[in-house]
Amino acid sequence: MKTTASLLALSLLLALPATLRAEAKPGEAAPVFTLTDTHGKEHSLADFKGKYVVLEWVNRDCPFVVKHYESKNMQKTQEAVGGEDTVWLSIISSASGNQGHQTPKQANAWKKEQGSEATAILLDESGKVGKDYGAKTTPHMFVINPEGKVVYAGAIDSNASADKADVEKAENYVKNAVTAAKAGKPVEPASTQPYGCAVKYAD
Repeated sequence: MKTTASLLALSLLLALPATLRAEAKPGEAAPVFTLTDTHGKEHSLADFKGKYVVLEWVNRDCPFVVKHYESKNMQKTQEAVGGEDTVWLSIISSASGNQGHQTPKQANAWKKEQGSEATAILLDESGKVGKDYGAKTTPHMFVINPEGKVVYAGAIDSNASADKADVEKAENYVKNAVTAAKAGKPVEPASTQPYGCAVKYAD
């Protein structure tokens, strides 16, 4: 009976989409990756060992992303946590033909237009890295410490709204997480429910 139940559980797990099977969790090693940026340069997570890394899943057409960029909240967060010891990587996992997909030229123009302080925009057209991390929404945020462990995963802030007026009322989880981690303090909360538009994977 126990064997039958185990096989059933395994079959259900295998039937789940990859986005639900994989997930980068606080306290665990961040999934390794190598992606090409909008200038044709490859970036690997290993390249940033010894630094804090913030990952931001982005879709320029998502109202929630628009909220954080038009209000300058995302740019202010990038600036607040920035420095020589911190890398901010914006990742586009929208598949070709899906909402939010951008060519390198389009992404560079968008970055300049928005005044983004991101270190680089990485292109994940296959969606592999997004699925490895369990990125579900845009935005979906992850903070990785210098040892390569995830210390925060979830929403950028505490107000799951697409209204720009709500930014000032929200607790900025990402800024708090980086600040606490750099000070050697526990990150609280270390995990929150992400909100936004579903990542537009190929499948």
